[in-house]
Amino acid sequence: MKRHFYILSLLLVLTGCESFLDSEDYTKKNTGNFPRTVEDANQMVTGIYSTLSAAISNPQHTHFYAAELASDDRFGGGGENDKDMQGLDHLMNTKSSRFEPYWIARYQGIYRANTALFNFDQIEGWESEAQENQLKGEVYFLRALFYFELSQMFGEVPLVTGVEAQNLPKTPAEETYAQIAFDLQEAIRLMPATSYTNTVSGHATKWAAEALMARVFLFYTGYYSKTSLPVVGGGSIEKAQVIAWLDDCIANSGHDLVSDFRNLWPYTNTYTAADYDYVKDNNLKWEGDGNKETVFAVKFGISVDWGTDFQLGYSNQYVLHFGLRSNNGGASTFPFGAGWGAGPVNTQLWNAWRQAEPTDIRRTGSILNGDTDVEDYIYGADNQMEETGLWQKKYIPIRAYSEGVLLNSYAVLADEAIDDMQRSHMQDLVLIRFADVLLMHAELKEDATNLNRVRARVKLPAVGYSLAALKRERRWELAFEGLRYFDLMRWGDAAAALAAQEGVDIKNKGIDTKMKAFGGGYRARYEATGGFWALPEAQIQLSEGVMVQNKGWGTPEAEFPGW
Repeated sequence: MKRHFYILSLLLVLTGCESFLDSEDYTKKNTGNFPRTVEDANQMVTGIYSTLSAAISNPQHTHFYAAELASDDRFGGGGENDKDMQGLDHLMNTKSSRFEPYWIARYQGIYRANTALFNFDQIEGWESEAQENQLKGEVYFLRALFYFELSQMFGEVPLVTGVEAQNLPKTPAEETYAQIAFDLQEAIRLMPATSYTNTVSGHATKWAAEALMARVFLFYTGYYSKTSLPVVGGGSIEKAQVIAWLDDCIANSGHDLVSDFRNLWPYTNTYTAADYDYVKDNNLKWEGDGNKETVFAVKFGISVDWGTDFQLGYSNQYVLHFGLRSNNGGASTFPFGAGWGAGPVNTQLWNAWRQAEPTDIRRTGSILNGDTDVEDYIYGADNQMEETGLWQKKYIPIRAYSEGVLLNSYAVLADEAIDDMQRSHMQDLVLIRFADVLLMHAELKEDATNLNRVRARVKLPAVGYSLAALKRERRWELAFEGLRYFDLMRWGDAAAALAAQEGVDIKNKGIDTKMKAFGGGYRARYEATGGFWALPEAQIQLSEGVMVQNKGWGTPEAEFPGW
């Protein structure tokens, strides 16, 4: 842990949105004169937000990416040398410290949050108590989010709440979750109950904190077989309180479902629609980033350049990674563009969905079928591995024409983004969506009312509540949004669901084969690790043995050999 605190800076001036350069010399700021003003406070909080997109500079080593490729609904994919992608699918390692960039980014955010909370009392000039409470609440929310992601990824991690350099062992999960619960309680208490229409897109709100509390409660109580969530200082959060918070979010936030599920995703954008029959035929129109269904999202901006990985984080690199490998991604697969070919969709999802809900528009609204949906899909393009011909449509490059010229992204026209295959992607990464709020509410209450509200949008008949019905609805509605893997973990379904991937028909470099087991198989890897990933070995070494590796890692069975 030592290195984290030596490399971190108190100069919190980088933004998570669009204004990256400032003429003021912040190198003269120090703990004697910073922070003092409300402007300083805003800079501190902006510096915390900036670490969200910083992690996405190395997307294949992050929480969202791992959750997607490790789930039963997607394979690893990529090219024949892309072991990082394929290793994630098989719950296996590819390098000793593969998650270190993500680990560092999250602890940067935590350290910055700790520093902000430590210094809030010395800031003067607040316009109102509500202004101060909003910013402070955002900091508590972000620290909770960072620790929750780390805990879902690694199980137990060092819990740091101060600003002094420390060398700490892993903290028991119960203590870390107690801190997460405390932080979210504070965020809910502090942030004003302001309708989403009057908040800044990309900033945390009271509603986002209430929704995240529900997600934390469901994962902690489910995975660890508990009935309540502990809180620092004593006491606990019970299910009834979580339901009440979601009641508040649903009734008072101003968030709602958009009219058509497909309008959530950029392939329905105005610039692409003129040349995309699927959008025209269904009279679709993108609701845009920051729409009323977005409860919390990571923002990206146009000031992205080469030079450092950190700068690349200001475009949505998940979109690039989940794009079609070259030889696809051009005019023949319009509007779906080129990328690195990560995350082919498991045909079992397509088939199970079609059998269970044959009229559900979300299936074709969420999944691209290369055999039927584009002009000329090429199997084996650029040595594509673990290929099924099915791709998700939520986070994938979406192209557009301008005066007959095929642009790399609609964002070139919509946002004045750089026209570059790797840097054009400005789409929000939505971490909490209102449909998820409704489904969590249904699960906690064991009531079908809000489950059926989600189904009604896609014109599906109402169903009675059962956990099985809830599980199916979450799988269909929230596919490819970074939630499925952790749902399987908390329900106790992961080992069986992951094992079912073995034997599925795939193509490697265009040649028919079947998905096979590595490291003893999916079930064996899940049972060996509990679903958690290896801590960065470099961080263990820096701790001088204070921190120890997670179970199931550091053995030959954990190392992915490649196909």
